Amino acid sequence: MNGRILAATTGRILRQLRHDRRTVALLVVVPSVLLTLVYFMYVDQPAPPGAPSTFDRVALIMLGFFPFIIMFLVTSIAMLRERTTGTLERLLTTPLGKLDLLFGYGIAFGLAGVLQSTVASVVAYRVFGLETAGSAWLVVLIAGVNAVLAVALGLFCSAFARTEFQAVQFMPVVVAPQLLLCGLFVPRDEMAGWLQAISDALPLSYAVEALQEVGAHAEPTGTMWRDVAIVAGAAVAALVLAAATLRRRSG
Repeated sequence: MNGRILAATTGRILRQLRHDRRTVALLVVVPSVLLTLVYFMYVDQPAPPGAPSTFDRVALIMLGFFPFIIMFLVTSIAMLRERTTGTLERLLTTPLGKLDLLFGYGIAFGLAGVLQSTVASVVAYRVFGLETAGSAWLVVLIAGVNAVLAVALGLFCSAFARTEFQAVQFMPVVVAPQLLLCGLFVPRDEMAGWLQAISDALPLSYAVEALQEVGAHAEPTGTMWRDVAIVAGAAVAALVLAAATLRRRSG
């Protein structure tokens, strides 16, 4: 990869994103609205003595989910548009390489994910009184890594879609199983053995575990850093796979 080309690519994507007001609203406003719904759903539910409130437990995980879900959707559609309009084909006739393009997407949308999680975290902590033992900035860090993972998976899946509708259809295939098996609804160690084996192979499970470590411990733990490294490694692997499957145009 060429550092100068990578920086130029990242800048181009960020400028495009800045001028798309609907996408900016989706990234910044929607998570706060959804957090508001979560707050009023769980605010009056009692918690066992000494345990975090239901809102604290759920909202902490939601702060990691929002970048994952939204970035997967936005990235898969954005790359598909670049391919169907011929923009990608023109870009790849320049010195721009596939990895430069895809890592540029990862960095740009990862930064957007950090902005999104920062705004959502401010709302959660300052407005709704979310309490965690660890620092809010660790939550933002994990959410940002999660956003890069979602971007990488979105870029990879977009290679197999010919229309925006087909790109959206990958959400229940890629996102839903990770949401169900990450440990939010049922602790992973209480799942059936075969479900736990699947959960152990899904990167979002480790992002959730990292967030739970922040919720339970005042200082970063070795488990948290291990989980962040696993998610980051999965993101890099998905970006490399996306580069290998990237097509210049849709058939």
